[in-house]
Amino acid sequence: MAVCNVTPDSFSDGGLYLDAARARARVDELVEEGADIIDIGGESTRPGAPAVPAATQIERVLPVLQYAVTRACVSVDTTSPEVARVCLEAGASIVNDVSCLREPELASVVARFEAVLVLMHARGTQAEMRGFGAYPDAAYGDVVHDVLVEWDAAARRALALGVLEEGLVMDPGLGFAKNARHSFELLRRTREVVAGTPYPVLVGASRKSFLRIADEKAWAQERIGASVAAALYAARSGAKLLRVHDIVPTRQAIDLYRHLDASGTSPPRALPESATRLPFGEPFVPGATGEGGGPAGA
Repeated sequence: MAVCNVTPDSFSDGGLYLDAARARARVDELVEEGADIIDIGGESTRPGAPAVPAATQIERVLPVLQYAVTRACVSVDTTSPEVARVCLEAGASIVNDVSCLREPELASVVARFEAVLVLMHARGTQAEMRGFGAYPDAAYGDVVHDVLVEWDAAARRALALGVLEEGLVMDPGLGFAKNARHSFELLRRTREVVAGTPYPVLVGASRKSFLRIADEKAWAQERIGASVAAALYAARSGAKLLRVHDIVPTRQAIDLYRHLDASGTSPPRALPESATRLPFGEPFVPGATGEGGGPAGA
């Protein structure tokens, strides 16, 4: 899953793709690099970021999304039911909710389109979240256990509102309402996270601040090596989806590992060749739409 932010203030690529032409060119680049899914967001999800009105998100996202759905499977990164509805109508297949279903109506919208819902564990709003260093260690007893319990409660709410069981994806939410120690522990114990839920797990560690454990002076764009290592570790631990900024080095690392691993347990690609949405279904056909605006067979 490739990141494509059309925002002025995202922590890594804010402001780079606000221009629609540049954003479309970025979509082409990501597809050529081998992205399976393009995750488009019109609101920064960094801790402390201000809320962005739905109309503004739609204005930013829709021109890019309408083009992207002709090239790839598309996810919209939003917590807004209205933004989700407009984007699903335009052909998006996935809604990536970083609020852990703060807005129950979001699940109802996803259910109406029989789309995929990525539920990311979080606590509170983006504006309320503190940075890594400020979040207290005592906020979690056992971070893996607590995240799984809280995420499961959100998943049950989503299912009760009609989201398909096969359309749920679990994201442990590295960096969201967690300090660096919490995020590192969740990543280190990815195998336990995977074993603790029946749903596919998405890991998004790319360029995040907790990766400063490898180089405490590195800025976001300088954390590519650590990001690739985190992605490879997550894939090797059973994660089915990887949300990344840097497609080429991540694919190179995973593909080389697959060739080197003689045990037959090499990590999967970020998404199998046959996948359009989860569960894995018919191959994605750019431009083809099925019921509800998603790819044919979705």
